[in-house]
Amino acid sequence: MANTLLMPKATAVWLVDNTALSFDQIAQFCGLHPLEVKAIADGESAQGIKGMDPIMTGQLTREEIARGEKDQNHRLKLSDPKVRVPESKRKGPRYTPLSKRQDRPNAILWLVRNHPELKDAQISRLVGTTKSTIEQIRERKHWNAANLVPMDPVMLGLTSQIDLDMEVNRASRGRDQAQPAGDTLLPASLTERLTPEAAKPKDEDAELDANAVFAKLSALKSTDNDEE
Repeated sequence: MANTLLMPKATAVWLVDNTALSFDQIAQFCGLHPLEVKAIADGESAQGIKGMDPIMTGQLTREEIARGEKDQNHRLKLSDPKVRVPESKRKGPRYTPLSKRQDRPNAILWLVRNHPELKDAQISRLVGTTKSTIEQIRERKHWNAANLVPMDPVMLGLTSQIDLDMEVNRASRGRDQAQPAGDTLLPASLTERLTPEAAKPKDEDAELDANAVFAKLSALKSTDNDEE
């Protein structure tokens, strides 16, 4: 793990106030720009920031500061830390204790049945498994498929309810966005063709009704003429 300076700006404030180091030396040591160090010295920057003594934190020795004050070309070196902070582990599949690994297939089966919207990658993050195992359980090809029983992974302690809800909400949002807006609206080309066709029956009915009326009137006149 690389050794890095803690609170560089607060350290720069302390070095400006308590040493005769040049702006360039302080800037190089704290990872700042020389103009920014000058602004700290002029009171234009870092106002309200309390200086932090790098000697007290074990990041710089008095001897190293003295060397820098005597030789402005000297580049300050960060002291080796007295306490090593372990590096954060690379993000990967969730670790599952040995005592709970036997329940993991049951948890996968529960997720597959109760939350089919979850992707394999999401299930893998939740219970710390592989995609091949998930596929085997989905297709009932797992070596112990006959004995698997769906079990809530939260109740088993394989994941938290917060993580499960987060993945379910994320999957639901993705599914809603993937669905089409709806099939109730038809293209304009279809509606233009449908409108005249829908109107024709009404016009024909009206025309037929008028013909029928005229026919009846003609028949009545003929009857009246015969009777006379």
